[in-house]
Order: sequence, then C-alpha cells, then structure tokens
Amino acid sequence: MRTFTDFKSYNQFMGMEIPLDNDIDVGYYDPPKIILNSQPVVVDFYRISIKIKYKRKSTPDVAPVSAVFFNTPDLIIEPGWDAEPTYTGMYLQLSKKIIEENRFLFKTYLDYGQHEALYLTDDEVEEVSAVFKLMIKYYQSEIKHFGVLLSYVNVLVSLVEAFYKRQFSTDPKQYNRVVTDFQQSLIDYYNEPVKQLPNVQYFADQLGVTANYLGDIIKHFTQKSALENIHDFIIKRAKELLVQNQKFNTAEVAYELGFEYPNYFSKFFKKQVHLTPREFRLQAIGRN
Repeated sequence: MRTFTDFKSYNQFMGMEIPLDNDIDVGYYDPPKIILNSQPVVVDFYRISIKIKYKRKSTPDVAPVSAVFFNTPDLIIEPGWDAEPTYTGMYLQLSKKIIEENRFLFKTYLDYGQHEALYLTDDEVEEVSAVFKLMIKYYQSEIKHFGVLLSYVNVLVSLVEAFYKRQFSTDPKQYNRVVTDFQQSLIDYYNEPVKQLPNVQYFADQLGVTANYLGDIIKHFTQKSALENIHDFIIKRAKELLVQNQKFNTAEVAYELGFEYPNYFSKFFKKQVHLTPREFRLQAIGRN
C-alpha cells in the first residue's frame, strides 16, 4: 500500500494543485482533473475534505450528498471513493507538526474519519464555502498572513463543532446506542473483579471507536464528559459497598473499585461527596 508523507507527492498523485507550503495546504477540487478512484493509500498528515453534491458510481440511485470527511495519518483512504466527476469542493491539509504546535485550535473531530462524515445542509455548505474563500485568499498571499490563515482554520473547526451537534441531535437513536453501550460496558466492568480504575480509552476500545468520538457523544447527550460519567459510577458503587458491605474497611473498598492507593480513593471520594468514606458510612448507617 502506498504511503504519502508530504502534500506535494500526494497532490501530484491525485492531480491537485502543487502546494504552496509544507505545513498547510488549501485548495479547490477540480474533479475532471483528479483521480476519482484508485487503490487504498495512506497519507501521513491530516486532511479535511468538503465534497459538495458528491455521488458514488456504485450507488447511482442514492441522492448526492454534501459532507465533510476527515483523514488522519493512521487512516487508510480511497481517493475519490469511486466518485462521479460532478461534485465540487475544497480541501485543507495539515502537517502533524502544525497540529502539534497549534493543538489549541483543533478539537477532536480530526479522528472522526474512522466513524462518520459530517453531512451538511445547504445553508451550512454556504457558510463553509465562505470561510474557505477567505482561507484561499490568505493562503495564496504566499503565507504572509499565516496567523490570519490559522484563525480562519479555527473558524472552520468551530463551525464543524456546531454542525456536529446538529447532526447528533438529528438522529438521536443512532447516538443513544453509543451512550447505552458505554453505560452497559461500565456496569460489565464492575461486575467482574477489577485490578485498576477504568479510563475513557478502555471503553472506546470496547466499543470500537476513538476516545474523542466517544467523549463528544457522551458529553452531548449526558451533559457530562465520559470521565465524569465514569467517576459518577465509581462513586455510586463506592456508596453501595460502604453501606452494604460494612465488614469492608476503606482500604478494601478502594481495592474493590480498582484504586491502587486507599489514600487516593479517600481524597477522590471526599472531593465528590464532601464527606470521607467513613463519615458517609456513619451517616448512611445512622439513617437506616
């Protein structure tokens, strides 16, 4: 499988314009000039690809769609996806270096390519197109206004955030399944003997998604982060153990929950409940 490590070689392969910079590349698709289908390839950089009225040859009866596609360095992609040469669109390519140096500008959507595209409404296409027009303007000024260009990249990412929230709300059944599976995986984790505290990455692996994608869906539907949901469950379980298993001392409860150090459990519990485990147990027993 062919791997492209720079914009220039990839653009030449695809039939796109020669990039003006090694760390950021912005351009418009010209389908009659680019490859519309090929063997899978890997690109060792990040891509945000907007395709408008895109249609696959393999699904002629499906209506054209407008969508944002994301590619990360570890994701295998098929250029064009066997596309009809009738779509329009834009692309933004970012080096790993620029992502790391400007991480605060980029949220979690760059790894969404493993899961789903962002489907755009006509109004959203207009908004994205307007931002890209400004990005092209400052990109073609020989990167003299690099800070302004990055600012517009940030605007694009902010629009993507808003549009994803709309997409999450449009089809809640699809995403509620992710929430339900996450909650069930958390229950299953503590139905078995545990040796350590669970983290978000563990549950993402169990569900076959990335941690960022899982976290964004959980936050959207529960109003709390995935980690906060995990902590809430641990506290609920801790309270049950403290009341129902009174023969357990604080250290034993801590180990039962996966804490390596009992002192850490005590501090964690007090921060969440505003009582020490012992104080909570005494109060709970006194009420029974």
